[in-house]
Amino acid sequence: MENCALSIIWQYGERSVRVVVPESLFMKGETLLRAEELEGGGRKQATAGPEPNQVAMDKQPPYDPMSEHAVHDPLTARTPLGGIVSKYIDCMKTRRTHHGFTADLSYLRGIFGPICAELERKRTNSRQRNGKLGEELREPHIEATRLEEVTTSQIADFIRESVQRYELQSKTANRYREVLHRLFSWAMDEGGVRMPGDVNPVDKVKRYKESAPQIRFLSLDQIDQQFEVLKEHPVLRTLVAVYIYAGLRREEGLWLTAEDVDLNAGKYGIIRVQAKTVNGESWESKTKVNRVVPISNALRTFLDHYERPEVPGRWYFPSPRGKRWDANNFSEALRRINRAAGLPWSSLDYRHGFGSLLAMKGESLYYADSMIMPRCAL
Repeated sequence: MENCALSIIWQYGERSVRVVVPESLFMKGETLLRAEELEGGGRKQATAGPEPNQVAMDKQPPYDPMSEHAVHDPLTARTPLGGIVSKYIDCMKTRRTHHGFTADLSYLRGIFGPICAELERKRTNSRQRNGKLGEELREPHIEATRLEEVTTSQIADFIRESVQRYELQSKTANRYREVLHRLFSWAMDEGGVRMPGDVNPVDKVKRYKESAPQIRFLSLDQIDQQFEVLKEHPVLRTLVAVYIYAGLRREEGLWLTAEDVDLNAGKYGIIRVQAKTVNGESWESKTKVNRVVPISNALRTFLDHYERPEVPGRWYFPSPRGKRWDANNFSEALRRINRAAGLPWSSLDYRHGFGSLLAMKGESLYYADSMIMPRCAL
């Protein structure tokens, strides 16, 4: 049956109130809404069936979430945006990995701004503290007071403006779309929210076309150059060696503890990448799979010369403050050192380099793929 709506006009003397309701609800014979006269205080309930004050009833075209009128549906516009986003964040904590949760939190903050306590920024720069943050530096946000007020056009405009203003890649633009789609899907399926027309407003937002990724990896000479630049930074130097010679992801290396690195097992030792809880903070790998990575002869040389600092939590590669490295802080520290030396590489390039090293050693593509993209526990 075609999804239609009914336009109903209720007459109050010389004044009238016009509302739009879905036809499917109107035909149920239930009380649909309560319209109030702003000045006269008159009140009227609309129910299925003829009413003396009903002066017009016209079928409208199928519901379109792009329409500006969609936000005026009095049957659905009732869920405070900050409250439902806060509930969604609480749900994400129990279902997403640590990395996925923090990443989505950052995207939600960029989309809506600090609309709830979870999205408030914990750190501010000097310009923000002094109230000198100009309008040109403010992030574009989707502005609404209730979740049901957010329309497809608002979402599309937000992503487009963000792409134009910050020169975002198509992959990042699509990431905003995915985060919003999950939020609305959860709200409709589990959050008790009824969106206008029972339609997820993100459904009609078109994805941006993504180009093929440009994969960069280090040559043998570049690897030697990288280690030379980091010779005064033993923690970073050894951690980069783990990325290059063991192929670990950035957070997999940052979450290693003393118990994860066993130099007595196997020929040169092993690294256990496994889920853990340290100091009340839980983590698991991106693939949600525990695995064992063999230590090569080249990596063992670096580990033998590495003196692990004794810190709470027994982190194998602690930050200068003796805590677990925050992923973004680690990347910034490494970027700062490399930039000063004219090196453009990042931890992702090291991981790609690991695959190229396996290929140069003559390892099969199947073995290289199993080491870089593990699909089962060892």
